[in-house]
Amino acid sequence: MHPLTEYPRPAMRRDSYENLNGLWQYAITASAQRPAGWDGEILVPYAPECRASGVGRTLQPGQWLHYHRYFAPPAGTGGRVLLHFGAVDYACAVQVNGHLVGGHRGGYWPFTLDITAQLNGTGRNSLWVAVQDPTGHGTQARGKQTLQPGGMFYPAQSGIWQTVWLERVPENYIQSLTVTPDYDARTVTVKAHTSAPGGAANLWAVVRAGGVTIAEDWGSDEAGQDGEVTLHIADEYFFPWSPDTPFLYDLTVGTTQGEEEQFDTVHSYFALRKWSCAPDARGVLRFCLNDKPILLNGLLDQGYWPEGLYTPPSDAAVERELSEVKALGYNLLRKHAKIEPQRWYYRCDKLGLVVWQDMVNGGSKYNLWFVTYLTNVLQPLMRRLPDKAALWGLLSRGSESSREEYRRELEDTVQALRCHPCVGCWVPFNEGWGQFDAKEIGDAVKAYDPSRIVDHASGWYDQKGCDLKSMHKYILPIHMPKLDGRPFVISEYGGYSMILDGHVWNKQKSFGYIMFRSKEKLSAAYKKLHEKQVIPLIKKGLCATVYTQVSDVEFEVNGMYTYDRKVLKLDEKTVQEVNSKLHF
Repeated sequence: MHPLTEYPRPAMRRDSYENLNGLWQYAITASAQRPAGWDGEILVPYAPECRASGVGRTLQPGQWLHYHRYFAPPAGTGGRVLLHFGAVDYACAVQVNGHLVGGHRGGYWPFTLDITAQLNGTGRNSLWVAVQDPTGHGTQARGKQTLQPGGMFYPAQSGIWQTVWLERVPENYIQSLTVTPDYDARTVTVKAHTSAPGGAANLWAVVRAGGVTIAEDWGSDEAGQDGEVTLHIADEYFFPWSPDTPFLYDLTVGTTQGEEEQFDTVHSYFALRKWSCAPDARGVLRFCLNDKPILLNGLLDQGYWPEGLYTPPSDAAVERELSEVKALGYNLLRKHAKIEPQRWYYRCDKLGLVVWQDMVNGGSKYNLWFVTYLTNVLQPLMRRLPDKAALWGLLSRGSESSREEYRRELEDTVQALRCHPCVGCWVPFNEGWGQFDAKEIGDAVKAYDPSRIVDHASGWYDQKGCDLKSMHKYILPIHMPKLDGRPFVISEYGGYSMILDGHVWNKQKSFGYIMFRSKEKLSAAYKKLHEKQVIPLIKKGLCATVYTQVSDVEFEVNGMYTYDRKVLKLDEKTVQEVNSKLHF
């Protein structure tokens, strides 16, 4: 059994590839030492807490989750062998043939280990991974994971939850690739960092559109470990990316180091698109994509699946869900408190779905009365509270180490996802969960990546930072706030709910903001909400909407779709009709 066999990193692909997903041995113990025996088999890359893994056990704080399997290196000889992990939640140590090859902290970010020196010559190699995950007992990014699920918080998940794979690469290989398109200049700059000095000499890059080579160039023959190439896109091949026309250019990058076996070639892609804020013809400040005003109309997306929690059942299931969202007339998804596998963003790139990416929240245990419930009731009073030192304890960021940890996680997030054209906005904080110094952090994100919009504080504690005036509104009516020189967005609203027998996780504990008993009543309420409350605000300055949400998640039944994704709970034509009116 080999789930999720597709190449997991579409923005940096190689031909040499060995997928390690499948059945591994596992054990959960109280010790970091290799267990004397195994508890059974686990299907990687599914967390032990989910049904798809075949385990159904929750890793507790202080326990160790051990994985083991044998593997053969990718075909070929020479060069280096790299072991890649898409994500392991939260901290892990990795051994090959009894030798420690490295480790990693951070449950949402990819990492790579060079295991060449630890391989044996028999072709049968042992791989052991030991994992710990404190969930809510730590301060690390954890999103909506909790050891006591209920309401808007969902089951903890741990361990390997994204694809594990091997690659054979040259001795001096391309370690990282940074691709920076420039819409106005109609260029793309490619920077490659190689594993050793001299690897980037004569770096080359080729751009293709529809299979036709449209640009190619070479870098300096004096380059060392880092090389750079800038290519110009001619007018006849200038195809801007947008939700209506999501054009992607193919990119191939390679090194030439004198001997054939030392060549390294990677395949990628990019898009030409530009985000900005500017007044429309009536002088109202709007988002602009490629210098044209665009109203972003989207859904909140939690990214949970009933069988796999964080991990989807298949690449086809991801593509199907995103395609259906697009067909309903939405052009935006706000990825909420989670980072997806790279292929999810690749699908959005191809379909033309704009993504607003949340940084995954963390910090100490949340004071929900302060960060969510009380603030929701007392808007707009509490929206104005400063997120300075006096409130850091209430906002779950009382320790300096926790704040530093967040800054590292934020940089890792931007670095991991900036290659995807679909990402149009970074959201550092949501509803005060772990919030601190949001204005300064928003400015830092904007400086680090000026090509995208920043929603520095989504929902509650607005510090008047870049770039948006962002409001959550689940209690009607929705009033237009006083504008302050920033585009206004309703970054969460709706939450209209319905329990559908045969497609509900737990009928007795299900909840929603406003509950309806039939598809007809739910659809009528959805239509009325938009026609009476939302659409009239567009002329006044509303620039983006994020309705809650794509699908039900466990106890939360406010999805457009049921949790199993088998039923659209609203009338399709009604949704499409409403969305056709959400424009300037």
